Amino acid sequence: MKYRRLRTDELEELQPEFVRFLAANQVTAEDWEKLKANDAGKAEQLIALFSDIVFDKVLSGVEYLEYKAPQDLKTFRFLEDKAVMNGLRVEGETSMDLTQNQSVEQLMQQLQLSGASLKLYSAEKKYTKTKEMEAFLLMEAGALISKDGALYKALESLKK
Repeated sequence: MKYRRLRTDELEELQPEFVRFLAANQVTAEDWEKLKANDAGKAEQLIALFSDIVFDKVLSGVEYLEYKAPQDLKTFRFLEDKAVMNGLRVEGETSMDLTQNQSVEQLMQQLQLSGASLKLYSAEKKYTKTKEMEAFLLMEAGALISKDGALYKALESLKK
């Protein structure tokens, strides 16, 4: 297994796709029930294979990820040979929480009232594993997929 087995709730969400996967592998609903009852190892192998297929498909399309902590925001862009990270850290005492869905105006107001400051930082990393595995590991640590990369692009524009 390349990644991890899909959790039960994830499998339930992908039930139609899993049924198609089983059908493509010539496993009928009746066969599946027999497998689960009589050959749990084979059933787990099929789930593992399906899990890898799902993760491969999702991860191959990932270009941007975001990781938010109360005082630190990291955005990632996955290029062909490396990942680029742009981050924003709150320095100093403040009640500012970057995980909350607040407007920029609200965040700036909190920042001004507290006397804290923002620090923009960035880094690049050449892949030591596949691009997909690097993205997977970040996602397992709490990063979320960003469809449009707007936050990454906003931080990128501040670097200029």
